[in-house]
Amino acid sequence: MRDAYRPRLIAEVVRLHADYYAKHWGFGLPFEAKVALELADFLLGFREGRDFMRNVWLDDARLKGTVSLQAPDDEDGLAHLRWFIVDEAYAGEGLGGQLIDAAISHARSNGFAGVYLTTFAGLEAARKLYERSGFQLVTESQVDQWSGGVREQRFELRF
Repeated sequence: MRDAYRPRLIAEVVRLHADYYAKHWGFGLPFEAKVALELADFLLGFREGRDFMRNVWLDDARLKGTVSLQAPDDEDGLAHLRWFIVDEAYAGEGLGGQLIDAAISHARSNGFAGVYLTTFAGLEAARKLYERSGFQLVTESQVDQWSGGVREQRFELRF
């Protein structure tokens, strides 16, 4: 965690998510609060050597991209990939692929059975990246944990 956390981290991760999802999907307070609360909980309970977070900073105050991996707690052994986002100004530079690769590498080196993520239909650039990394769509439902009127999807990568 010492390498992942620095002051303003939570604010910057929330900023990236809030800016993108408000602009493109109309998400508001429920989504922003969910990101902030769950990320804060993850960071407060961060398990060194098991959980993972990679952040790429433009400078001391602005985050270019981030990804987190919550180590498995249950018998299926799948880690949860979370809070993956790249600032739109840096899209197409390969940063997203680098972040996903780092998370997958961490999962493999820790002997996890694989990685899963939840997202929603319509994020086609992200879906292509997930599929290039070996993730497969396993379920799709009307559940909308983001309060944005979207169709939830679950992708998995099993090793």
